[in-house]
Amino acid sequence: MQAKKITTQTELNQAFDIRKEVFVHEQGVPLEDEFDAFDQLDAPCEHVLVVDQDQAVGTGRLRFVEGVGKLERICILKPFRSKGIGKIIIQKLEELAVENNMSSVKLHGQTHAEGFYRKLGYETASEEFLEDGIPHVLMLKKFNQ
Repeated sequence: MQAKKITTQTELNQAFDIRKEVFVHEQGVPLEDEFDAFDQLDAPCEHVLVVDQDQAVGTGRLRFVEGVGKLERICILKPFRSKGIGKIIIQKLEELAVENNMSSVKLHGQTHAEGFYRKLGYETASEEFLEDGIPHVLMLKKFNQ
């Protein structure tokens, strides 16, 4: 399995379906809060998708915010968790950040995933805060370039 940069509306719709399942149905995020102006093919960001045997199973998004890559909307369908897909998504988003001349990335990680992000080189840079009613922390990673 590997993550690929989304280039078609069909792929983007598959990513949206994953996000609806995980964030809206599973975690209770209001639908109107989940989608925004960056959820378009021509938006100033990059979306990625992981497919396993013709099924879209994970997704993530990279936005460019004040010279820093911001990893967002990272999620994996429940039956496919704990199979290394999260790491694949993060690595692809980081690769895209480097390709876009970003020397660092940040993310708002759900607190239950803080250890996962630390294993990938991220440092916690804030106290816990709520986003859509879910506890998060700001996490940062600088690249050696």
